Amino acid sequence: MKCILIEDEIPAQRILQNYISKLPNLEFVASFQSALEANATLQNQPIDIVFLDINLPDISGIDYMKTLLNPPCIIITTAYHEHAVESFELDTICDYLVKPFSFERFLKAINKANKNLGVVKKTATQQEIPSDTLFLNIDKTLHKISMCDIIYIESDKNYVTVVSEEGKFCYLDSLKNWMLKLPPTEFIQVHKSYIVNCRKIDRISGNLLYMNTQKIPIGRLYKVGLLKKLMP
Repeated sequence: MKCILIEDEIPAQRILQNYISKLPNLEFVASFQSALEANATLQNQPIDIVFLDINLPDISGIDYMKTLLNPPCIIITTAYHEHAVESFELDTICDYLVKPFSFERFLKAINKANKNLGVVKKTATQQEIPSDTLFLNIDKTLHKISMCDIIYIESDKNYVTVVSEEGKFCYLDSLKNWMLKLPPTEFIQVHKSYIVNCRKIDRISGNLLYMNTQKIPIGRLYKVGLLKKLMP
């Protein structure tokens, strides 16, 4: 498992690197003193685990992770207890280590991360679709749609509405499942309730994007990733 450190204290970096070196299944990639320094690595190569401090320069660790569309498994490493509840509200946080922590406690976190990553990879494999065609099972009827014809997907509680050139299809599902199905080069989540086809975007104005006559809100946490994808 490839891992990086985002930690602004050099002694803490050395302790973590020492712990990582003891485990053959961990591959240390790099360490960074701020989340912004780590941004390029997280965007350009697959990372399985991030050891993340919370109090960092420029932007806190938790706030930065909220900006990532597909974040890796996060292990918080901090000297403070009070952020634990907020951290575990994020799906990608798999453990919370309070400094100083022992190697045994570190190993427990790694085992938990390994288990979580195994579940994610299994789910991704199960959801993988080898072609650009999908069949949606709605009211015992299979509806065939092409991914390239999807305009956007909207979530409302436990249901999603797939809006495509063929029509609208509403059924029980989640945006999280759709992010596993769709090619990331063409689709992006722009709001907690919307995934859009980048090729179908007509224009962006403020915190709204326009797709034909439809106006779709852009969430504050998603805007940076959207603009970076559209204007690399």
